[in-house]
Amino acid sequence: MTRSVLFVCTHNAGRSQMAAGYLAQLSGGTVAVESAGTAPADALNPAVVAAMLEDGVDLRDEEPKLLTVEALQSADVVITLGVDVAALAPGSHYTDWDFPDPAGSRLDTVRPIRAAIKRRVIELLAELSAPAAA
Repeated sequence: MTRSVLFVCTHNAGRSQMAAGYLAQLSGGTVAVESAGTAPADALNPAVVAAMLEDGVDLRDEEPKLLTVEALQSADVVITLGVDVAALAPGSHYTDWDFPDPAGSRLDTVRPIRAAIKRRVIELLAELSAPAAA
């Protein structure tokens, strides 16, 4: 059974895109991955795109997407990055990852955020592949 993970942030132009890019790549397609924002930007943060390219993840064709209630309800795992989705889907279970917002940041500021998100995605993959508790 394929698990689905939804990453949500405000603009869907930085953190959620990085996390989704890493999970898609590192899972080798074994996890369905989506990302969205509560107030999507017009385009991804160029420094985020550059930082991810440095690490072999190409986000150049990605675009910020608007979060929908349907997306929240259909995901097995919802991970928020600095945004509260409780009002959109009361009773939904989600986990918040606390990473600085790279909006307006230069490449040298984005790199440590990228590295921290990658480490957390690797942990998430281990959690997703662990047998479910009885």
